[in-house]
Amino acid sequence: MPLDLTSDVVTLTAALCDIESVSQDEAAIADAVEAALTPLEHLTVTRIGNTVVARTEQGLGERVVLAGHIDTVPLTDPPNLPTRRLPGGEGEGEVLWGRGTVDMKGGVAVQLRLAATVAAPSRDVTYVFYEGEEIESEFNGLLHVQQQAPELIEDADFAVLLEPTGAIVEGGCKGTMRIDITTKGAAAHSARPWNGHNAIHDAADILARLTAYETRTVVVDGLEYREALNAVSISGGIAGNVIPDRCTVSVNYRYAPDRNEEEAVAHMHEVFDGLTFEVTDNAGGARPGLDLPAAKAFVEALGVDVIAKQGWTDVARFQAMGVPAVNFGPGDPNLAHHDEERCPVDQLVSAEAAMLRWLA
Repeated sequence: MPLDLTSDVVTLTAALCDIESVSQDEAAIADAVEAALTPLEHLTVTRIGNTVVARTEQGLGERVVLAGHIDTVPLTDPPNLPTRRLPGGEGEGEVLWGRGTVDMKGGVAVQLRLAATVAAPSRDVTYVFYEGEEIESEFNGLLHVQQQAPELIEDADFAVLLEPTGAIVEGGCKGTMRIDITTKGAAAHSARPWNGHNAIHDAADILARLTAYETRTVVVDGLEYREALNAVSISGGIAGNVIPDRCTVSVNYRYAPDRNEEEAVAHMHEVFDGLTFEVTDNAGGARPGLDLPAAKAFVEALGVDVIAKQGWTDVARFQAMGVPAVNFGPGDPNLAHHDEERCPVDQLVSAEAAMLRWLA
């Protein structure tokens, strides 16, 4: 079914969610978004893979990016689609229930409504609807635009990523790093362990350091970020009668944006002094940048609370391109990817109204 951009934001969110678009299967929803935007004469539409970019070209003195990913994590079993509009729990009001209602087709619906209804915005707008956010970075549509057509986004003064924030502004984001720490032993028969060395037992030192670690709470540009350092998996062992010769503990470090990637690695060397580890992933965070005029104007126009983003989002990718960015969108981020994923209807409506106050 084609998307009707004249429908209200709740109906449009439901229509988007009912187009299944698990990561790497975004062609159908990208087709629908492209088909809905192409007839709008005030927009120039470009497609790169399954990422759609639409730009106003009014020649105004400021350009902003509104971005949202169109992929979702896999459906539940049984599937949490099609969407349903239901009474919510205590304090929720009516909710839209189903995969993507939170992460993040509500935000995408807000983008589409703005693109369709605000033909002459107060500043030029670049709308980005991108693929592959929920999986490895190499599939990320924003990365593809940056690599293949950076001129479509790098001329922006400010960006808003419409990730779920409960319809408040979340500034910046934390960095995220994963490391593998491997202990090495010597295999032997478990009846004669003195002939070998147990690598899993050596992992006790790693776990003890993690248990004793005191995480930082850091204020960056007026917002409070709580760091986190946790073991997220442990593997080792050969057989039930063999002393294990290897054990690997995977650790995830979520670090405040006052540290860059190299400083985060250096800190892990401090924590795990005397041990060797391999960095398997490291994506730096982003400072809030709320002192910048464009960010100030956004916060003032919306008139909502501002807190720190405790996870990692593509605001960091924007910052790496020299574009300051914040997170703002409908939906409780604690329900993202949840079997009971649902978004209050009033948040979808209020998020659209807030963005209209800023752009119209």
